Parts: sequence; C-alpha cells; structure tokens
Amino acid sequence: MPLLFFIIAATPVETLGCRNRGLLALAISFSSGVAALTTIIKALKVQKSGVDSAKWWIGSALVLTVPVIALLILA
Repeated sequence: MPLLFFIIAATPVETLGCRNRGLLALAISFSSGVAALTTIIKALKVQKSGVDSAKWWIGSALVLTVPVIALLILA
C-alpha cells in the first residue's frame, strides 16, 4: 500500500485530475490505516501467546502506517 500511495502522489495532475487523485490517496491511506490497526491487534494477540512472530506483525504495522503519515505531511 505505501508504494501504491506514492505512485498516486507522484502521478501528474493532468492524468487523474486533482480531486480524483486526492480521493484515491485518501482511500489508500484510510484502508492502510485500518489494516495497520488490524495488524497491531493481531500482533498483540500473537505476543500474548508467546510466539516469536509478533515482531514481524509489528513491523508490518509500521510499514502500513507510512501512507497515513505521508498523507498528514503532504496535506
């Protein structure tokens, strides 16, 4: 999702239009934020069970938060 977000952000305005480009970036950022929250919940459940893969879930959540942070910075 972060790659898709930055591809949309780097697309010229003439290609998609300003409004459509913004709505696509917002939709990608929102869905990435929801996926990050879901991943964090999964990581907490895995961490309670004592499995070592919780670090990978937390890393995935950090990657999924990149579009949300980028949207806040670019907006």
